[in-house]
Amino acid sequence: MSTQITRRRFVQQGVFTILAAGSARTYAANEKLNIGIVGVANRAKANLNGVAGENIVALCDVDSNFLAHEAGRFPRAKRYADFRRMIGREKLDALAVSTPDHTHAVATAAGLHNGMHVYCEKPLTRTVSECRAVTELARRKKLVTQMGTQIHAGDNYRRVVELLRAGAVGSVKEVHVWVGANMGGGSRGNTKHKVPANLDYDLWLGPTRYHVQYHPTHHPFKWRQWWDFAGGTLADMGCHHIDLSHWALGLRHPSRIEVVKGPKPDAEATPYSLVVDFHYKAHGKQPATKLRWYHGEHRPPHFAEGLLPKWGNGSLFVGSNGMLLAGYDKHVLLPEKDFRDYERPEPSIPRSLGHHQEWIHAIKTGGATTCNFDYAGPLAEVVLLGNIAHRTGAALEWNHGKMKLTGHPEAAELMQHIYRAGWQL
Repeated sequence: MSTQITRRRFVQQGVFTILAAGSARTYAANEKLNIGIVGVANRAKANLNGVAGENIVALCDVDSNFLAHEAGRFPRAKRYADFRRMIGREKLDALAVSTPDHTHAVATAAGLHNGMHVYCEKPLTRTVSECRAVTELARRKKLVTQMGTQIHAGDNYRRVVELLRAGAVGSVKEVHVWVGANMGGGSRGNTKHKVPANLDYDLWLGPTRYHVQYHPTHHPFKWRQWWDFAGGTLADMGCHHIDLSHWALGLRHPSRIEVVKGPKPDAEATPYSLVVDFHYKAHGKQPATKLRWYHGEHRPPHFAEGLLPKWGNGSLFVGSNGMLLAGYDKHVLLPEKDFRDYERPEPSIPRSLGHHQEWIHAIKTGGATTCNFDYAGPLAEVVLLGNIAHRTGAALEWNHGKMKLTGHPEAAELMQHIYRAGWQL
């Protein structure tokens, strides 16, 4: 299936006015952006708060209760249930997209097609083909983008990147990344449930190619555990944690993906636990690298072997001269006795303005963000590919340039987005 985003498709829908690439306007000093918000509750509310200092022109949510609650904070903002109408009617500079994963791509593409700068929650999309299409569209439009990997703005990640780039633990060929979360493994059963009066379920389903019977886990949060809408723990948390490895080691595209441990693939539910290996070819000074992902009940063997201190979620970089253990807000060089006299490099990566403020500042100044889609797109593809390896139960070979996934006859099909009429990219 072709993943090309075309002007013709949008014109056929009769909703959008397509703007030319590079048509985003310039801004006067202290001028506020006109922002449209797609999704206003839970994670979306945090993103709304992050940009609330700008001019919030319109709010969109398929849940009327959520919409009414936030409208009280922004009484001058127009209210919409359908983001397509909001984008078609309002004069917006930028769009913040914080919907379930299955509607990320269609909302983001609509904003980009209409000359809007876009902030989109992670993972960037639900499928690999969507991810590539949105990444390439953002590149062509030359608009300012940011994916919601908020921890990327923290000082701790910056110090870890500096240490690894300075060779603190020597050459790193092996990385372990883990989280304890275990979304998935459930069953929706056969019971029919009534759609709540406050939810426009047809709009919530959006581009989903067939009608999925409403279930209470679909809204407002547990949708992450179903393949119809998302990719479970790996797609959700992988972008946050694998981000550090991609940033510090310059990783982008794995060439081989293979599941090490996990439950039998389920047609509907994402796995409650999983161990996946991502193999990256050597590039520049970085040698060939294996990144092993764990979630749920699995953790690196280094804990059982007594090589690591008590730790929550995190990343372990195994180098030729030691190890670096990192989490969101702390890190340690190991063995600690070997690094007592280590002289750390001077901080070289500037402090972030704040994850949302980076995006706003870049829009107003014509700059760039640290998690723009050119960087975030390949990162999102990695977690999506890991899920395909689980669903096929096969070792897969990935050619990023040709966008070709081999090793199982169903792998290519699982990469593709297939939408119902009216929701094409």
